[in-house]
Amino acid sequence: MADKNHEMWGNLGMDLETHDQLCAVLPTAFGDVYLSQENRPEGMDFFNMVVADIHGIRPAELIEAQKNGQKVFGTFCVFVPDEVVIAANGIVTGLCGGSQFWVPEGEKVLPANTCPLIKASLGARFGKTCPFFRIADMYVGETTCDGKKKAYEILGEDVPVHVMNLPHSKRPKDFEAWNGEIADFIKVVEKETGNEVTLDKLNEAIKIVNNKRRALARMYECRKNACVPISGRDALLVMQIAFFDDPTRLAAMVNKLCDELEKRIEDGVSVVPEKAPRIMLTGTPLAIPNWKIHNIIESSGAVVVCEENCTGTRYFAHEVKEDNQSMEEAIASLTERYMSNINCACFTPNEGRVEDIIRLAKEYNVDGVIDLNLKFCNLYDTEGYFVERALKEAGIPVLGLETDYTDNDAEQLRTRIEAFLEIIRG
Repeated sequence: MADKNHEMWGNLGMDLETHDQLCAVLPTAFGDVYLSQENRPEGMDFFNMVVADIHGIRPAELIEAQKNGQKVFGTFCVFVPDEVVIAANGIVTGLCGGSQFWVPEGEKVLPANTCPLIKASLGARFGKTCPFFRIADMYVGETTCDGKKKAYEILGEDVPVHVMNLPHSKRPKDFEAWNGEIADFIKVVEKETGNEVTLDKLNEAIKIVNNKRRALARMYECRKNACVPISGRDALLVMQIAFFDDPTRLAAMVNKLCDELEKRIEDGVSVVPEKAPRIMLTGTPLAIPNWKIHNIIESSGAVVVCEENCTGTRYFAHEVKEDNQSMEEAIASLTERYMSNINCACFTPNEGRVEDIIRLAKEYNVDGVIDLNLKFCNLYDTEGYFVERALKEAGIPVLGLETDYTDNDAEQLRTRIEAFLEIIRG
């Protein structure tokens, strides 16, 4: 398998020597964070397998699909409607970089004081050390922040990029503008794939993505229980894999996992002691393999039961209307779901996100909230003012943290998190 993967990576024009360094480090990191856990659900075996050959199995599937005429679209944000790509017989794969390994290459073309997610994403492309970034026929960006907007210009010199212009308010004219962006995106996808996006195909694609959303929502419902059947680390891994795995297979494997989780709840099988503090994370997304904060929290005796971020509830919450009667209605249904129900910090005003956080804190019966932000993400860092004020007013303990992809601050973070947990326990 290793020789076959090397041949595939070589054909993609990857830097094999540097990539081997990443492949040598990842198994140890995964083992330390995940395989060291006790009492894990058996249903996690599939997700373990995906990570064990993360640059082999799925990339090989994508390449085979390309040989059969399918196009692969790489995306960076939950605002890009996967349904459109699937309706044109295309394939969607997430491209956000979550490793410090890719940051130095990104800093060759970006300022050092850029968000590590953006630096890692460009570094993975230009450093030629991630097959997903080499395979994608087209990248699809969005204007959620200034850093991303300029980064897409740089990427556009090396690979075809289509950028969706996301409005930053939710007025009627903004919904109309996003409606137009989705209509334009359909035309771009049709041209790239050579396939027409018909009403029937779009309705079917909506059902496929909704089924994935339902499966992930079912997993999160299990996390609300007083008996916690799955760790936050494992739930995060499932969410991260959901961004690039086949959506139908992903839904099936998550539902299989949920069958086991629901049986665990029935049998009183928990992954943590009864009085372990229940923590919710909010803030910036956690792209694979960014497992640092979950690992520190849970190895300190607490459990993460919910994430209000793009690699959490925002990814699956709210479904798109199915069985639309016209293309206009289908596009409007997509607009409604993606504009109304994703409360990203790019919007102003953004009271909806604060309301979401308070509501979720109550639904998941959390003991405290950690507002986590990646360094140099001014959007979420600034909005933390409103988030933390609202949580304090609601009587919910909150801790604001800022970090990046390095491990340099791990012990400092652990000290602050453990002190926060002691306050909660007290």
